[in-house]
Amino acid sequence: QVQLVESGGGLVQAGGSLRLSCAASGINFSRYTMAWYRQAPGKQRELVALVASGGYTNYADFVKGRFTISRDNAKNTVYLQMNSLQPEDTAVYYCNAQEGLKSLWGQGTQVTVSS
Repeated sequence: QVQLVESGGGLVQAGGSLRLSCAASGINFSRYTMAWYRQAPGKQRELVALVASGGYTNYADFVKGRFTISRDNAKNTVYLQMNSLQPEDTAVYYCNAQEGLKSLWGQGTQVTVSS
């Protein structure tokens, strides 16, 4: 069964940290570009960070220096370490797997940052 399952979201105070995980199954994980997106209420979904199959990473400007994306191909898992969280980081965070025209999404995990 092809699926992406996110975990690690929750409620944290401003300045705190969380680590999100996304476990993939049913795909050749190492071939996929993995990414984290987020969607805040009333806003469009936006890219947070991605890690390509070869390890190249890219970050949105609003998380540079605070968030780190990484992948473990042996565990079919991608991570998002989020430090110095701010209330504006509050959103549902989604995992995405992309290979060519194939694009898969997880169900999302809520991250709430209180001030």
